[in-house]
Amino acid sequence: MAERQHLKDHFIEQRIFHNRSVAAIFFTLILFSVLIFRLFFLQITSHEHFSTLSQNNRVSVQAIPPTRGLIYDRNGIILAENVPSYTLQIIPEQTENIDALLAELSSLINLRDIDIKKFKKEVRRKRRFKGIPLRFRLTDEEVAIVSVNLHRLPGVEIKAQLSRFYPYGKETAHVVGYVGRINEKELKTLPVTNYSGTNHTGKLGIEKSYEALLHGQVGYQKVETNVRGRVLRVLERSNPVPGNDLYLNLDINLQKIAIEAFENKRGALVAINPENGQLLAMVSMPDYNANLFVNGIDSKSYNALNTSWERPLFNRTILGGYPPGSTVKPFYALAGLELNVIQLDHQIFCPGYYQLKGKAHKYRDWKKWGHGKTDITKSIVQSCDVFYYDLAVQMGINKMHKFMTYFGFGKKSGIDILGERSGLMPSKKWKKEVRGQVWYPGETIIAGIGQGYVLVTPLQLALATATLANGGTHYQPQLVHSIRQKADSQPLQVIPKIQRKISINQQHNWDHIHQSMEDVIHSARGTARRLNKPGLRYKIAGKTGTAQVFSVAQDAKYNEDELEEHLKDHALFMAFAPVKHPKIAIAVIVENGGHGGSVAAPIAGKVIDSYLSQFSDAELNTPAKQYNDSNKKQHKNSQPQADNTPVRPADHVDPDNTAAAHYKEFNRG
Repeated sequence: MAERQHLKDHFIEQRIFHNRSVAAIFFTLILFSVLIFRLFFLQITSHEHFSTLSQNNRVSVQAIPPTRGLIYDRNGIILAENVPSYTLQIIPEQTENIDALLAELSSLINLRDIDIKKFKKEVRRKRRFKGIPLRFRLTDEEVAIVSVNLHRLPGVEIKAQLSRFYPYGKETAHVVGYVGRINEKELKTLPVTNYSGTNHTGKLGIEKSYEALLHGQVGYQKVETNVRGRVLRVLERSNPVPGNDLYLNLDINLQKIAIEAFENKRGALVAINPENGQLLAMVSMPDYNANLFVNGIDSKSYNALNTSWERPLFNRTILGGYPPGSTVKPFYALAGLELNVIQLDHQIFCPGYYQLKGKAHKYRDWKKWGHGKTDITKSIVQSCDVFYYDLAVQMGINKMHKFMTYFGFGKKSGIDILGERSGLMPSKKWKKEVRGQVWYPGETIIAGIGQGYVLVTPLQLALATATLANGGTHYQPQLVHSIRQKADSQPLQVIPKIQRKISINQQHNWDHIHQSMEDVIHSARGTARRLNKPGLRYKIAGKTGTAQVFSVAQDAKYNEDELEEHLKDHALFMAFAPVKHPKIAIAVIVENGGHGGSVAAPIAGKVIDSYLSQFSDAELNTPAKQYNDSNKKQHKNSQPQADNTPVRPADHVDPDNTAAAHYKEFNRG
């Protein structure tokens, strides 16, 4: 009974209830105080901070990539343009399962393995809230298919963009080059800010060398977006600055004629204006289509190009190292005259071979029974080897080396595309430093006919020919003629740069060599006499060459018909025209072509004839002028051409020869 009474003690129960109520009220007051303090902090103390965050959540800054500059030939014909195209891109942040999304897209449109592979690589290195390209150049049908399915493709966008296109993708691949998607290595070196929103950069040729000018300056815009990230309106915009347009010295019509003249043979051709160093044509055969590389070439196509024995990716004009053969003979003859080693009336007897005193070894002439009594003119016209064996011994390799370097042999020319090789003009010092060996007299003898260690690039041979043609002025070869900064402005001309002037001891020495080279074409015994066609309006000076790619034993017989193609001699030809007032100098090399006079010379003849056909008889007999509008009036639809306002060319030095790393070593056999 007492226990039941204790349980019903109302006082105690009331007291407990009161204490609990006070505690609850106190705790509630504390919570309200904290809430009020937090609201005060958020709404008043931190108002500015969170207001900014809120603004940024709905307002974002987007990069506007600049329009890449265009590239034209010397007549205003476009060589690299930007064409509208649709790009499919994905914003990774807006999709939960990228693999599932890619599988869904693959069921709608064609996605190559290379596209998916590059996309996933970009996802790993880029911010997830940025759109990453998956497919470029969608067709209208593909755009329609993706568009009607966007509601079930989270994060997928279709953007209209400009894509690079080369109307002459094969003809200019080795000169203009191409752009390609930015890779991881380039991402580390390119300016991050200026390349925001840019997916491509120059990879080779003009596109790479002049990347800074062609790319332009990035622009920005502030946009208001909804919760799904869709742009509602543009709040502020800073327009990008388009890249500069480039006008090349290259003549695309001349380029096409040269390619056709090769008739699918392997080799290279370089044509240059001897009055200013402007490059008129640069052909490396075989070629390839540069458009394949713009948005990523598939593995099968790349492997076919990269493993082809013909090496279409190899730019022979600046990377190929070839024995110059007999094309060096006019230079050696001039060296002998200018260095007073021989005189104009110098003669030797050629029995068909040459021997060093006290030696049994015979250095054979190409003509088994010899040329008999031979002077300078005959040695050039009929390409007598024995004459130059003897001359080389008299001069010595060091004098030969020094004189030939004046003409650019063994040196990089400084052309405004990257990756050029220097060729090789050997000397005693070179062999000691590089090979750790002494120089032998027999090596001087074979160097005298452009064999042995002597190697030239087609560009070097053309440039040396131009220097010989113009009387000793050695220009830096230039592909870019002028630069246009704005669409409505006149292009600014690049000033031709003289690298050096060769001092002339006796002008009649140079004249004699020119006349001898003219007789190569315009005499009855000349090795390139087939170029002397009836009705020819001008005189050509030239020299044929045939360079062996392997050594023939002392008593062995060279039988061209029994050789495999890759073992046959290279055919070479160098020339300039007109002889008195040269307007074009040219060098042609046909790999394993056989004879320079019958294979290489006709190719050069077609190019020379095409280029000089634009000049009247009066113009052919006057000094060449620098290129301008007036001498190109036959091209009615040309773009605005350059005025005479000069600018200095940019420094395009490539100390590490990075572009050459794209290719394997070119083994000449």
